Amino acid sequence: MAKTKVKKIKKKVEEKEEDENAGGASLDDAFADDDDVEYAKAKPKKMKKKEIEEELDEVEEELEGIEKGVNGDSTDTISVKASKPVSKIKKGDKIKVDGNEYEVDQHYVLIDHGTTKEMAIELFDKNDKDYQLRYFSDQAEATMEFYELQEIMFIKKRVSKVEW
Repeated sequence: MAKTKVKKIKKKVEEKEEDENAGGASLDDAFADDDDVEYAKAKPKKMKKKEIEEELDEVEEELEGIEKGVNGDSTDTISVKASKPVSKIKKGDKIKVDGNEYEVDQHYVLIDHGTTKEMAIELFDKNDKDYQLRYFSDQAEATMEFYELQEIMFIKKRVSKVEW
């Protein structure tokens, strides 16, 4: 009879231990020593085509605002003093923009629009900073724009006089 009493007591103790652990460990206990653990990063959200287009429009509007802030909201035309046709400009030629001298690195077609070509003249100064003089082949003087390379983008700069 003593053996059965001992068995019953052991059984009650085991049941109490199971009841205490039945709910599992608390969050604090479960993650108590995970300071050096790196968890996987969340997957990036997949964007729908419409969302991508909206975000692209916002970026373009922001860029236009930056250009307007840098250049003002002016549509001034650039006065051009040419010693030869713009199409004859080649590598090594010198071009002055607002009194600053630049050397031509390359002259090429940026975009062929079919009836006209958007041209780019790559320039650099004595500090090896890069610039572009862009124009449309059918209206060179009326469409000429000057850009400065900043980081990875060409930013439009307001200029008043270009000569070569």
